[in-house]
Amino acid sequence: MNSAELNSSRSNSTSKAAQLIVALDFPNLKSTLDLAEQLDPALCRVKVGKELFTQVGPEVIRRLHDLGHEIFLDLKFHDIPNTVANACAAAADLGVWMINVHASGGGQMMSAAKEKLANRSSAPLLIAVTVLTSSSQKELNEIGISATLEEQVIRLASLTSECGLDGVVCSAQEAKALRALTGPGFNLITPGIRPAGFDAGDQKRVCTPAEAINNGADYIVIGRPITQAPDPVAVLKEVVSGLPK
Repeated sequence: MNSAELNSSRSNSTSKAAQLIVALDFPNLKSTLDLAEQLDPALCRVKVGKELFTQVGPEVIRRLHDLGHEIFLDLKFHDIPNTVANACAAAADLGVWMINVHASGGGQMMSAAKEKLANRSSAPLLIAVTVLTSSSQKELNEIGISATLEEQVIRLASLTSECGLDGVVCSAQEAKALRALTGPGFNLITPGIRPAGFDAGDQKRVCTPAEAINNGADYIVIGRPITQAPDPVAVLKEVVSGLPK
């Protein structure tokens, strides 16, 4: 059985998996696996980002699959349409659950990526990043965007939906407006989640896990509050138990 088939099998067996995605933002394979071995795949999925994937490569995907985890490969592709489409196909070959592109790459780029995955029997969810949750109005203005943060997020989410992608990454603060705009079936993935009492760090637009779900998020992404906790499993269980039913 290849990795795509393994991932499809896991997806079917964990269709009711928790809405929580744990960001494995570690610099090496050992630290990643030390934590991943503690995490119950029935309670969460995991996210592999640029630092870890650049350091380790596809080996980390294979090792996490061996532990039963479904993986969000968070590489935020943004390039010419053909390059992004081929990169998405390569990511899909790894058998990951979800991949992403930058919506600011435009409709042609997103459509090319979607078309490239269209004929696969087990394609990953393809989502687009709207505006990074570390961004503020000041950063938007610095790159020549005069729209407000919410206007820009709505504009990019609408374009993503028109291109047929499966959802967007957005701040939980914008999730309510996007849910009203898109209706059900369009996935909203919200990073910048901080349980009550945790420092926001470098995130600017944050919400608690319960606030995010109540605002319409389908999946919430949490990193340091879990991964840097003295007892990561206890924090994970506490977060899951506090999510709205």
